[in-house]
Amino acid sequence: MAIILGIESSCDDTSAAIIKDGILLSNIIANQSVHEFYGGVIPELASRAHQQNIIPVVSVAIKTAKIEKNEISAIAFTRGPGLMGSLLVGVSFAKGFAKALDVPMIEVNHLQGHILAHFLDEKDKKNPHPEFPFLCLLVSGGHTQLVVVKDFLTFEIIGKTVDDAAGEAFDKCAKVMGLPYPGGPVIDKLAKDGNPNAFAFAHPVVGGLDYSFSGLKTSFLYFLRDRITENPDFIEENTADLCASLQNDIIHVLLKNLMKASEQTKIKEIAISGGVSANSALRNAIAAEGKHRGWNVYLPQLKFTTDNAAMIAITGYFKYLNGQTCGYDVTPTTRM
Repeated sequence: MAIILGIESSCDDTSAAIIKDGILLSNIIANQSVHEFYGGVIPELASRAHQQNIIPVVSVAIKTAKIEKNEISAIAFTRGPGLMGSLLVGVSFAKGFAKALDVPMIEVNHLQGHILAHFLDEKDKKNPHPEFPFLCLLVSGGHTQLVVVKDFLTFEIIGKTVDDAAGEAFDKCAKVMGLPYPGGPVIDKLAKDGNPNAFAFAHPVVGGLDYSFSGLKTSFLYFLRDRITENPDFIEENTADLCASLQNDIIHVLLKNLMKASEQTKIKEIAISGGVSANSALRNAIAAEGKHRGWNVYLPQLKFTTDNAAMIAITGYFKYLNGQTCGYDVTPTTRM
C-alpha cells in the first residue's frame, strides 16, 4: 500500500491532496483572490498567503481522506517551475513534514503533473486514460508545449513556445481590453456571443513544431490602437467579436502544430492539459478535429486543469513506485 501526500504551491493556489494506491481521496485548494485587484499575480503576496494556507490545507486534505498522518508513505511536492517565493513555502513545508514523519520526499515537475492528471482515478470513478505513447498539448499561463509521453516517467518535448505562451496571450490581450484577471476564462465566456471570423490577427511563422504568440499579441494591440483612434468606443462596442476572433486565432495556431505533430509521429492518442485546456472552444475544436482525423482524444476534467495537488500526488505515486525519491538538500527552481 502506498499513500502519497501531494503539495502544490507553484503560483497562487495552495493545494494538498492524498492518493492511496493510485486512487484520489482528497484534493483541497485554497485560492488567492487578492491578485484580481492588481490584474496579475503579485509574487510577494502569493508567498505570504501560502505561508498562511499550507498548514490548514494539508490538515483538511488528510482529514478529508480519512487517514492518519502516520500512514503517509511519502510526500510529493512541486519543485518547479514556478514563482520562487511560492515554491519555497511548499518545499520547506515538505521537508519539515517529511522529517517529522520520517518518510521520503519526491520532487515533481509541475508540467509533468499537468500531463499525468490524465491518470487520476477517484474512489467511485475510473476515468479514461490515454495509451502510451500519446501526444499531449500542454497549454498554460506560462507554457505551451507539444510532448510525446512514452510512459509515466518518460517525456520528450518536440515543440514549445519561443516567447509568450498561449495563456499569456489570452491574459495580456484581455488586460488591453480592460477585462478582469484572469483574462482567459473571461474571453472564453464572452466569445460565446461573438463572431470568431469578425477580425483576423497576425499568425507568427516559427520553424518546426515550435510556437510563438508574441506577434499575435502585438498585432492585436496595434489593431485596437488604430480602431480606437477612429472610434473611442470600439472595444466596448465589439468586445464579444474581439474575444471570439482572438480565441479563434490562438486555437488555430495551437491546432496547426498539433496536427503536424500527429502526422510526423504517427500518434493518434491525443491529450491536452494545463490551465488553458479548460477553454471550451479549444476542447470543442480538438474533439472535432479528432473525430475528423480518427484520433482518440482525452480531455481532462475541468477540476484538474488548473493548478492542483492531485496531479502532483499522482506523479509522486508513479515516481514512488519507481523508487525515485530525493534528499533534503533539494531546492526549488523557477525553471525546469
